[in-house]
Amino acid sequence: MILGTAGHVDHGKTSLVKALTGIDTDRLPEEKRRGITLELGFAHLDFGGTRIGVIDVPGHERFVRSMAAGAGGIDLALLVVAADEGVMPQTREHVDICQLLGVKAGLIVVTKADLLPGLGEGWLDLLTADLRALTAGTFLEDAPVLPVSAKSGDGLEALKAAIGERLAPAARPSEGPVFLPIDRVFTVKGFGAVVTGTLLSGRLERDAQVSLIPGLEGPFRARTLQVHGAAVDVASAGQRVAVNVPGIEAAQVSRGMVLVRHDELKPARVLDVELTLLPSVAKPIGRRTRQHVSLGTAHADAAVRLVDVSELRPGETCFAQVRVAEALAALPGQRFIIRGARQTLGGGRVLATGTPRRKRGAAEKLKALAEADAPARVTWLLTEAGYPGLTAQELFAKSGLAQKELGRLLDTLTAKGAVQLVDRDARRYLGGAVLQGLAARAAAVLDAFHAANPERDGMPKEELRQRLGVPHERTFARVLQLDGKLEVGDLVRLAGRKGRLDAGGASLKDAVEAALKKGGLAPPTHAELSVSLKALQPRVEELLEVLVKEGRVHKAGELHFHAEAVSALEVRLRAHFETRAELTTLEFKDLVGGTRKFVIPLAELFDARKVTLRIGDKRVLRKGGR
Repeated sequence: MILGTAGHVDHGKTSLVKALTGIDTDRLPEEKRRGITLELGFAHLDFGGTRIGVIDVPGHERFVRSMAAGAGGIDLALLVVAADEGVMPQTREHVDICQLLGVKAGLIVVTKADLLPGLGEGWLDLLTADLRALTAGTFLEDAPVLPVSAKSGDGLEALKAAIGERLAPAARPSEGPVFLPIDRVFTVKGFGAVVTGTLLSGRLERDAQVSLIPGLEGPFRARTLQVHGAAVDVASAGQRVAVNVPGIEAAQVSRGMVLVRHDELKPARVLDVELTLLPSVAKPIGRRTRQHVSLGTAHADAAVRLVDVSELRPGETCFAQVRVAEALAALPGQRFIIRGARQTLGGGRVLATGTPRRKRGAAEKLKALAEADAPARVTWLLTEAGYPGLTAQELFAKSGLAQKELGRLLDTLTAKGAVQLVDRDARRYLGGAVLQGLAARAAAVLDAFHAANPERDGMPKEELRQRLGVPHERTFARVLQLDGKLEVGDLVRLAGRKGRLDAGGASLKDAVEAALKKGGLAPPTHAELSVSLKALQPRVEELLEVLVKEGRVHKAGELHFHAEAVSALEVRLRAHFETRAELTTLEFKDLVGGTRKFVIPLAELFDARKVTLRIGDKRVLRKGGR
């Protein structure tokens, strides 16, 4: 569980943390000199046998980015308000940020309570009324207001008791993908770089293979793990974790990167999101705007494009697509905020990562995703993935579901036909509707092919795969087997659809065969046939393929020889081997009676037909050669 502060600058957040934990979270010399928190600070607090992490955030408006980086991992927020100043601008903004980032529980702490007697009777009641108005409708709506003095210690025990009452296991997906947004990096002599953060998802084991994305794909080794300074073998979601990662320099790592299990998650530049604009924002935002996005510990400039609405008005919610300038890591369901120049405007949750550009009318599709339960989400992701499909590992990353839950879901959905396992080795799945649609397309393509090429027996398999745009061989093989509507050999055709020539095609085919027969072992080329028969060369070549399939013609290199001429030559060839063990190229040339242009293709044809075997510059008759 993670406890975090929130509130305006100089309202006593750091002093409160020190009074609670005994740890001064202002560690930088500049923080000591200026007396304000500039960076995230970290401590821990023990309750019996339970140790919780504490994050102290800066309160100055200039450091809201750092505040947002820390707030993303908070389970219980302490909204800190100084008794002598009351509600201030960053008090309001920090409440908004915590609300947008999904913080579920909190306490309101009125610090500097030792000043209350001098502020007049009824001052605390007025301040409490302001706080109730501020937090109405938020996670702090029913939170107790606790006066505390870090200076005298008054109220500290009551605050600790209130914290203790709210201790609960963090509601984090411990079986999901490993996701540790990095908020600090430093070097330990003799060990190398150490990164820290709140583990938002998954379980990280010592010696696990990890990457730091974007930028450091690795794999690297998580050599040692610590939770609140104690070495552990396994860290679980919801804990503050320090990870020693040898093989990298601290200078290579920056806040905003995420430690993940190697090859489990990939950074993305495009996110589908559900976006809410704060009611306090003065004016709507347009269909296309540029904003600053805070996600985890990352901050990025982004283009925000609303889906199917022309503007988003204060207090309203819509779907949008966020395109960041540089790729970042994100989990489905993760919360984010958007800010303008000096103001938090709104935020929401990530629905999907690495998605295509959304066209008009996509809101219904995104609504279905936003409202989907686990089975519907898996089906949606596979439908969205289209022909490439997704492996089980890719589905794990994109769905955020636990491995075991996802495995059970895939088995159930496969049994129902909602998804299809198309590659058992790679564990690649396609949406059931996608596969059926692909099969229907294949049938339509072949139907058009048969209509345009009635004399051809079918389409080469690779040509069909290219036309369909199927990237994976096993997916294509599954399409060919579906429903028994196709006949598959070297060619693919619709069941029962064999090549049939019309009268003109049959006449031209006969003319091509006659020309080859007349040419014997010195046949005309394709171009010469085209000229002499006054036919287009591609048409001549199609008919040559038909003649080859019928066995009337043999293809040798770029030439075609009539089967009768080849058979007659084979008789002479075998007669040669009755008296001699070998055949030289010159001897074969004498048998052919032609030039090298025809001799070499014919020699290679007999090799391919397993009549002869080439050994060096000579050929011998194959044993059992047909």
